[in-house]
Amino acid sequence: MRIRSLGVIDDAVVELSPGFTAVTGETGAGKTMVVTSLGLLLGGRADAALVRIGAEKAVVEGRITVSAGDSVVVRAEEAGAELDDGALLISRTVSAEGRSRAHLGGRSVPVGVLAELADELVAVHGQTDQQGLLKLNRQRQALDRYAGDAVAVPLAKYTEAYRRLRAVTVELDEIVTRARERAQEADLLRFGLDEIAAVEPRAGEDVELAEEAERLGHAEALSSAATAAHAALAGNPEDPEGIDAATLVAGAQRALEAVRSHDPALSALADRLGEIGILLGDVAGELAGYADDLDADPLRLSAVEERRAALTALTRKYGEDVAAVITWAEQSAARLTELDGDDERIDELTAERDALRAELGGLAQALTDARTEAAERFAAAVTAELASLAMPHARVSFAIRQTEDPEGVEVDGRPVAYGPAGVDEVELLLAPHPGAPPRPIAKGASGGELSRVMLAVEVVFAGTDPVPTYLFDEVDAGVGGKAAVEIGRRLARLAKTAQVVVVTHLPQVAAFADRQLLVEKTNDGSVTRSGVKVLEGEERVRELSRMLAGQEDSETARAHAEELLATARADA
Repeated sequence: MRIRSLGVIDDAVVELSPGFTAVTGETGAGKTMVVTSLGLLLGGRADAALVRIGAEKAVVEGRITVSAGDSVVVRAEEAGAELDDGALLISRTVSAEGRSRAHLGGRSVPVGVLAELADELVAVHGQTDQQGLLKLNRQRQALDRYAGDAVAVPLAKYTEAYRRLRAVTVELDEIVTRARERAQEADLLRFGLDEIAAVEPRAGEDVELAEEAERLGHAEALSSAATAAHAALAGNPEDPEGIDAATLVAGAQRALEAVRSHDPALSALADRLGEIGILLGDVAGELAGYADDLDADPLRLSAVEERRAALTALTRKYGEDVAAVITWAEQSAARLTELDGDDERIDELTAERDALRAELGGLAQALTDARTEAAERFAAAVTAELASLAMPHARVSFAIRQTEDPEGVEVDGRPVAYGPAGVDEVELLLAPHPGAPPRPIAKGASGGELSRVMLAVEVVFAGTDPVPTYLFDEVDAGVGGKAAVEIGRRLARLAKTAQVVVVTHLPQVAAFADRQLLVEKTNDGSVTRSGVKVLEGEERVRELSRMLAGQEDSETARAHAEELLATARADA
């Protein structure tokens, strides 16, 4: 990581060992800024107060080695990030005004994307994180994580059944609660369908009737027009001397027939006159038929208007035209079938709900059995670790219990409360010495004991479901002597399977680190700057001596520091 203008750190580069890195330094030197920097890279909350006084912005840049195909890489690539020679580059900028920007693999991304990657990249543990372990749901999650597939498989089945039960229950409650509303809706639909069925509308009927009404309403005018047009074309029998279009066209054709052989152009015109004569005859015949068929029937007109009025009454209520009315009727019939089937649906849902509750009870029992078995192994493993952390008589156990609830699911012959993760309340208990009753760790462990319990839990986890990096922020607080040596030894063991970063004030812990980083500050009277450097050889001995006795040049402290380093090398 490179850290610029963050807190007391002006500009520093932090190179972490792939194994165990210890971060040390005097109080106030800025050790916690290393933790804060990593938190910013992992989507932590930005605060303008973090920006160094006089600076415009604080910048943290990190390079994280990843493997192609990892879920972290997949999510990063979905966000548009690109890998840089097998590494993921992350940067976070916080302005003095409090604005924050994040970049991932060369792309600007929402800070939330970094937070999504955090859980799979780094497990952070400090005093506040230990408080999180005191929550019962976190303890259950820890046990489930340790159990692996033994719990994950039945839990997945339980979760699926639980979600289905919730959906069935919601639907059943809705049908029962809205029974009156649904009955009213059914009555309205039934009334509308009866009204439409009484009229029996036919698609397109409204258009046809409108045309017929128009024709019947103007029958006399239409008949007179047709008769006059027929007379103009074919003549009037009552006026044999009258001249009509057919007679005139026929005369014109006869005039041309006598001379058509003398000119092809004139012959063509004569043919066209013949065609006109034929067309006139056809039109005249149709006009005569139209006039004969046209009947000014007042009774029929009344019937048509009455039918149109009935259709209009439907279109006012159910659609803009007859086609829309018919569509409404089809949809309403389907909806009425659904509503009329409520009683049957209630019976079906009730049966499904009861079956799901019975299934949940069986799956919950399987979950309880799997958790109980895993809890025994988990507690034994953590207890063994505590023996190596200067708590030889401490015993860790789990209390797995259920709460009776008349509305719950039946497990082992009694109704118990249930939730999305089963029916179990899981609580981690600690008996710090023989004769002491097991008590919740929140009440049974001191600050130092809680730190060791936390470390023991992580060491056990490391063998089952390791994350790439563990960060411990002074979880060794309140610990000293032999226990501190054992904490260092356990952290070194954890570092064989994962990267471990520890911010510590204990030389016994720092001595076991593969790399020790010193955060130191100098004061030139105006500006405070902090730097981070790797300690090797004599420098490391001096820093361990300072941590042991507060004096870098104490011969006794130096001897003790060299002894610690020798012990750590012997254990490596």
